[in-house]
Amino acid sequence: MRRMLRSAAAAAAITLTAVSCGSGGTAEPTILQVFAAASLQEPFEELGEQFEAEHEDVAVEFTFAGSSTLVEQIQQGAPADVFASADEKNMDKLAEAGLEAAEPVDFASNTLMIAVPAGNPAGITDLASLTGGVNLVVCAPEVPCGAATTTVQEAAGLELSPVSEEQSVTDVLNKVTSGEADAGLVYVTDVAKAGDAAEGIEFPESQEAVNTYPITTVDGSTNPELGQEFVDLVTGEEGQQVLAEHGFGGA
Repeated sequence: MRRMLRSAAAAAAITLTAVSCGSGGTAEPTILQVFAAASLQEPFEELGEQFEAEHEDVAVEFTFAGSSTLVEQIQQGAPADVFASADEKNMDKLAEAGLEAAEPVDFASNTLMIAVPAGNPAGITDLASLTGGVNLVVCAPEVPCGAATTTVQEAAGLELSPVSEEQSVTDVLNKVTSGEADAGLVYVTDVAKAGDAAEGIEFPESQEAVNTYPITTVDGSTNPELGQEFVDLVTGEEGQQVLAEHGFGGA
C-alpha cells in the first residue's frame, strides 16, 4: 500500500512539473530566412516588420550582402528561403545551380550615382572628374554595383582608378560618409538613405547600366509557403509602395 502511494505521488509530481513547464514556456517562432542585396536593407526591414505583424509566431531574419556573396553562400548550403538579387546575373547563377524554386520576378530597379561627402571637398562634378587623382571607392566587379560601374565607365570611354573595391555597396557608402573616400559610385537609393552625410551627383552615363532586381524562393527551403508569401508582399502593391518611398524605380 505504501509503495502504491509513493508511485501515485511520484506520478502526480511528474504531471505537475510537465504542466508547469508547458504553461510557462513559449513556442519558438518559425524563422523565415531572407537573403537580400545590401541596397535593399531599409525597405526590406520595413517589409519584414509588416510581414511579422501579419504572421503570428513568424520571425523574419535577413542576411544583407553583395548579391554574388549571397549566391555563393546559398550554393554552399546556407539556409535561405528567399533570395533577392540586385541584378539578373547573380540570379542566373542561382538558376544554374538548380536552386530556384520558382520563376524569379523582377520587382525594382536602381541607378548609379556619384556619392561624395557632405560639402563635396574634392569638388567632384561629373564622371570624368573621378579620373583626376581623387580617392575613389567602387564595388568589386563581381558585385552588381561593380558590374554597373564597369558598364558606365566603358560607355563614357573612361578608365577609373579606384583606391579600393568593396564587396557591397553599403561598404562603399560608408567609406564616403566617413570621409575615407573623396567619392564613391553607389545607387541613388544609397545616397538618399545617407541623408546629410553625403551628396549625390547624377551623370548621364548611368542610364547605360540600370540594375533590375529579381526575387525568388530557394529550392530546398523549409518554409516554401511563407517564402512565397514574402515574395508576394515585395512584388505586390504594398511592397512596391515601400520600395518607391526608398527611391527604387519600378521593374
